[in-house]
Amino acid sequence: MISQLTVFLTNEKGRLAAATRTLANADINMKALFIADTADFGILRIFCDTPERAAAELCEAGFRATLTPVIAVSVADKPGTLADLLGFCEGASMNVEYGYCFCTADGRAIDVLKIGGDEAEAVLAEAGFTILAPEDVYAVDAQ
Repeated sequence: MISQLTVFLTNEKGRLAAATRTLANADINMKALFIADTADFGILRIFCDTPERAAAELCEAGFRATLTPVIAVSVADKPGTLADLLGFCEGASMNVEYGYCFCTADGRAIDVLKIGGDEAEAVLAEAGFTILAPEDVYAVDAQ
């Protein structure tokens, strides 16, 4: 599993800018950012260098930030690879809570899935999917 930084923002002017500025001021590099919106708040899902430090910096600045374990699967950047992955998940009775994708400079795509259950990562790897480790996606926090 990899750590996705999840930030809850009130729907107020400037909150998104303030959250990203907090990370920039801490010299934390965002690799990807996704925004979901509800009536009362927004949800940021972020991959960034040093996610534990990022969560701490955001919390210190007054934001509600947590780390969420998700699965990152490397696939070819071509039509149908996400459909194949999701089809496998459906056939294996995996509950995909949410997901999103982004492309990398090397012609690959990273499909990120939040899947219920502890066995999903092992089942996907056993089926031949390339599961990414944290260090494949971001700089891992020093312990």
